[in-house]
Amino acid sequence: MKRRILLQLGALAAALAPLPQAALAQAQTGNKPIRLIVPYAPGGPIDTTARVLAEQVRNTLGTVVIENKPGAGGNIGADLVAKAAPDGHTIGIAAVATHAINPWLFAKMPYNAATDFAPITQLVRVPNVLVMNAATADRLNIKTLADLIRYAKSHPGALNYGSGGNGSAGHLAGELFKRDAGIFAVHIPYTGGAPAQFALLSGQVDFNFDNLATASANIKSGKLKALAVTTLQRSPSLPDVPPVADTLKGFSVDTWWGLVAPAGTPKPVIDRLNAAFVAALKSPEVQSRFATLMAEPTPTTPEAFGSFMAAERAKYEPVVKASGAKVD
Repeated sequence: MKRRILLQLGALAAALAPLPQAALAQAQTGNKPIRLIVPYAPGGPIDTTARVLAEQVRNTLGTVVIENKPGAGGNIGADLVAKAAPDGHTIGIAAVATHAINPWLFAKMPYNAATDFAPITQLVRVPNVLVMNAATADRLNIKTLADLIRYAKSHPGALNYGSGGNGSAGHLAGELFKRDAGIFAVHIPYTGGAPAQFALLSGQVDFNFDNLATASANIKSGKLKALAVTTLQRSPSLPDVPPVADTLKGFSVDTWWGLVAPAGTPKPVIDRLNAAFVAALKSPEVQSRFATLMAEPTPTTPEAFGSFMAAERAKYEPVVKASGAKVD
């Protein structure tokens, strides 16, 4: 009898023992669908890339359901991720706005971008490009970025630039450019990227920092003149256009996004998610699809993505504060 009791107690202890890491990861991301929260509306490049990746990881992670939760500059969707159970069944997109700009732009934030998330991997980088109205560039004899800077220094306040609004990526790229180049240009905010681009095409503003995917058609048609890309290296989509960093050392303003989970998600779960999405990003099918969006896959380790987001927050803090942009 005593021996039988001891055997039963041993079996119970084994059942209650911690699962091995691989088994734990499987149990916490296994049969139940994964929610991937996109903090922006359907149809944009972030939503499109998320859907491509969700399909690609189906064989390794099972069903990944995309949930679009737009609003408050991405803060609503990001907050849903931050407050979800840390069990691997809810993950979300972290973007330059939600995790680098908004913490300094919004007077009140519903989440802490530095502590409420567990990084999984960076996903994508989309270069921005400094573009001028082609007719304006010809009239002012501006052929290069150095020409633009020289003109701005010799004609203080004569140039202006447009953006999709105060605190937008285009606005902050312009402020960073003005600071590093030592020039002044008047900022004209619009109610979105499309009106800002129309203003540039119609000659109402002189230059913009625009998303390469949005600007490329007008660059190819000759309506816009591309002076520089904002990535540290040349973009494969515009190999003849130099980086701003060739003229202003260290200048880098990318549009990027990646994957995060709620803080406290177990490391084995993070590692399993990282392995699946990194493999998807390296697949020829995904790289081909992303190339049509001019989006460059950027797979990383969780640690590298966490360090990258911290560096981006540090970069944007003084720029946002100096710009005076604020959302109450």
